[in-house]
Amino acid sequence: MQKTDRPHEEATIEMFRNDPALAAEYLNDVLATGDEVDLMLALRYLGNAFGDIQEIARQSDANPSITHHAVSENRTPSLKTLRAVLSAMGLRLAVQPIN
Repeated sequence: MQKTDRPHEEATIEMFRNDPALAAEYLNDVLATGDEVDLMLALRYLGNAFGDIQEIARQSDANPSITHHAVSENRTPSLKTLRAVLSAMGLRLAVQPIN
């Protein structure tokens, strides 16, 4: 018999992986309503969808140790690191007017 249920996190990660626009919308919401800790948690969560930290670091030409520390709960990444990590996930930063 095939298993028909799975953990919410696993299903969400697959949704983000299959729909980068949804991942971008999620991250935009975190940026609009969250704080630095929320952003780091979201980046780690999205990191699971787009590959592990080692893979993201490789794709962004960053040191895996630095990348891991950059998205840890108690750190705020530099703009350069944030842009590199997002780029490795197929995402980018953008500015939008507040309506």
